Amino acid sequence: MTKFQVITFTLIAITGAFMAVMDTTIVDIIVPKLTGVLATDMYGVQWIITAYMLSAAITLLISPFLIHNFGKHKVFLFALSAFTLASFMCGISNSLEFMIFSRVIQGIGEALVMVTAHIMIFSYFPPEKKGIAMGIFALGVAFAPAIGPTLGGYLVEYFNWRMVFFINVPIGIIVVISGIVLLTKDETEKKDLNFLSFFSLGISTLALLIVLSKGQQYGWFGSDFILILSFISLVAFLFFIYFESFGNPLIEHKLFKNKDFTLGILIYFVILGFSMYQYFYLLPVFYEHIKGLGSLDAGIGIFGFGIFIGVFSILAGIASDKVGPKIVILIGVLIYLIDTLYFIPKINYYTPFVQAIIYTIPFGMAMGMFFAPVTVLVMNTAPNNTEQATMIMDYARFVGGSFGTAIATNNLEFFKNDMFLRMNENQDYLYVKTFIDNLPFDENIAKVVFGKYEMLMATNYGFSNVFLNAGLFGLFGSIFVFLLFYKGKFNIIKQRN
Repeated sequence: MTKFQVITFTLIAITGAFMAVMDTTIVDIIVPKLTGVLATDMYGVQWIITAYMLSAAITLLISPFLIHNFGKHKVFLFALSAFTLASFMCGISNSLEFMIFSRVIQGIGEALVMVTAHIMIFSYFPPEKKGIAMGIFALGVAFAPAIGPTLGGYLVEYFNWRMVFFINVPIGIIVVISGIVLLTKDETEKKDLNFLSFFSLGISTLALLIVLSKGQQYGWFGSDFILILSFISLVAFLFFIYFESFGNPLIEHKLFKNKDFTLGILIYFVILGFSMYQYFYLLPVFYEHIKGLGSLDAGIGIFGFGIFIGVFSILAGIASDKVGPKIVILIGVLIYLIDTLYFIPKINYYTPFVQAIIYTIPFGMAMGMFFAPVTVLVMNTAPNNTEQATMIMDYARFVGGSFGTAIATNNLEFFKNDMFLRMNENQDYLYVKTFIDNLPFDENIAKVVFGKYEMLMATNYGFSNVFLNAGLFGLFGSIFVFLLFYKGKFNIIKQRN
């Protein structure tokens, strides 16, 4: 492959990946604004995000089969075409049903674009340049979600919500046409699909993600609906394990015999999904609902650390080629733990906006140092099975991120209510009564105003606890990082010869 082909193919892949993954956060800005347009409530518009998530997760499972049978370039172009068409459909939507249908197609496109772009970029670079290759890919995976809220806030503030979807259309058309003209034909290999395994794991994933997305709304395990779905998820997963023994397995289990592969997936699942995704979810909500910032300013707050994700993604990729991925992962995780356990929990209502951005900069640096080396670590253990390794990694990212978002939502509700009760328990009744009596309002209005202030402060201090809690998940995940340097053998995981 010539140098020109490497550059052009990489640009096509990274542009498609950047556009697809950015859509996961850019849409969050407009969700509250869709209730009136689509004639529904907040629970209704939540399905706009849930439908996208469900279709993407299930599509990931079938991606190795599609890539083997049709080739990575052809699947990439098909997926990007579907994503672009679905973006247009979302932009013209006037009903909740049509929007959800369009988002399902978008989710299918996003999943296949991410997997194929990942494999494409990794395959274009020689072994000694895999780190920089994944550093470039990290621009799409890590940097794009940080750009999303800023761009979404700008489009909503100066245009309208439909532009959030329409902006994908011209970019998608240009990339698809460029790919058709420039991308070469891949070698394909006829492979069968273990449909029973796919169906079982798909049902298990579908039920699990609905539980995680709707658990807070329905009251978790106090709800028969959530209990039934949890049971379905467990039983379907057991069927998946059983069906994997027949024919061609959906997941190549031999990969997990390699210690580095298993630990890399666990690092991806716990630190990225359970911990980092919580901050991506929480920080925009904090800026808008506690700091009272507009969509654009909240987006700028995210962009403040997003710049460092982009810069350090490339630096981490270069460093991975020089000193190996394990050292880079360790340094990144140490920076991450210091920031999330000490600095970010200090952010509250009274923290100046610029200071809050400064506190999150090490988070951006650490996240930039995370993607490339972990990806290189995992992919290097499966040089002849990159489709499977990529699918498992992206599946872990997706399901782990769903867990992280659900944990953040649940913890925020718990700590907010806990702080509200503690504030009321510690109040001096006479002092509060005197304060309310001196407010220039009617007594009933004054009580409402004071109650709103109490809830704001309870949520404010609740955020500090959730920020710390998310960091503790990162601390737990760091165990797997330290195990990378353990030279002995494990009883369960045996090192591949």
